[in-house]
Amino acid sequence: MYNIHCLNKISKIGTDNFSSDYALVDDINAAQGILVRSASMHEMEFSDNLYAIARAGAGVNNIPLDTCAKKGIVVFNTPGANANGVKELVIAGMLLAARDVVGGIEWVKSDKDDPDIAKATEKEKKNFAGTEIMGKKLGVIGLGAIGVKVANAANALGMEVYGYDPYLSVNAAWNLSRSVKHVIDVNDIYRECDYITIHVPLLDSTKGMINKEAIAEMKQGVNILNFARDLLVCESDVVEAIKEGKVAHYVTDFPNPTTAGVKGCIVSPHLGASTEESEDNCAVMAVNEMMDYLENGNIKNSVNFPPVDMGVCQTAGRVAIFHENIANMITKFTAIFGDKGINISNMINKSKGENAVTVLDIENPATDEFVKALEAIDGVFRVRVVK
Repeated sequence: MYNIHCLNKISKIGTDNFSSDYALVDDINAAQGILVRSASMHEMEFSDNLYAIARAGAGVNNIPLDTCAKKGIVVFNTPGANANGVKELVIAGMLLAARDVVGGIEWVKSDKDDPDIAKATEKEKKNFAGTEIMGKKLGVIGLGAIGVKVANAANALGMEVYGYDPYLSVNAAWNLSRSVKHVIDVNDIYRECDYITIHVPLLDSTKGMINKEAIAEMKQGVNILNFARDLLVCESDVVEAIKEGKVAHYVTDFPNPTTAGVKGCIVSPHLGASTEESEDNCAVMAVNEMMDYLENGNIKNSVNFPPVDMGVCQTAGRVAIFHENIANMITKFTAIFGDKGINISNMINKSKGENAVTVLDIENPATDEFVKALEAIDGVFRVRVVK
């Protein structure tokens, strides 16, 4: 029996997928798995019972990844599960920037008591008319699951789309419309595009990437959209550029005192992945990832360990060893297997940055003595007997 604790409310569509071998528990210290959405875990102490954390969403800034790795706790996310919900809001954001729909609605509210409002509308509407997005140039920075959907949707709406991603995956390339112009220099997007939307993870290398220097390269009257992470944009620089007339609108899904209520800033209350469908999709994917790992040791969509797929174990046992990505670890592992007379029938060793995992199918059950010998090896974070 595996115990699962939900730190946030997780869609029942997802948790109903747990089999009878799982129980949802209130005691987090008794849990082998944790499901989380936005709750911060940085100040938490993790029980030795905990094997995995699954984030029902893409961003994992609320989870201490390095701490988890050193304890052999696999952290999953759910890339692409909420992509359509975010894509639709990005398209809405472009339309709101192009046509002053919000300003028009506010004017109607303010003039609601005018008995001649219909007549007044004909005079006022020119102030909110705006422009069309068809034929305009859109730059998409980051061509992951969301970026590709945004690029394809904009292309279908008649926009001229430029895409930038130095780490474009094969899968993303296959899904990207051939009409999207793939550029290798982000400055080409800055110089050419009327609309720029960002869809990259928040890393040290991307933090504040839209700043005064980047804006200086952009077209006069550019519209900037940020539905990824607030810290990707130096928002004080954007607000200043709006005041100077260089930036027409900044559309963001992350309210804060810098942008809330500022003229030229269109700010929504973090709605991107909050649709019912997105929450259901994320929950289902997170639960499936969790079950496959707990039952089989397979790792898919982990952000702190590499992908591993050994299928269903057909031998006497399966052992997963989480360790530092350093030389001679396999030699040390196999030496212990030999000393204990345990034959290896199948093995995978993969690494991700400083972390690595070795999964072995063995023809004899793993004993406590055997596990302790593996755990004693310098550089080993954790040894888990899957079966």
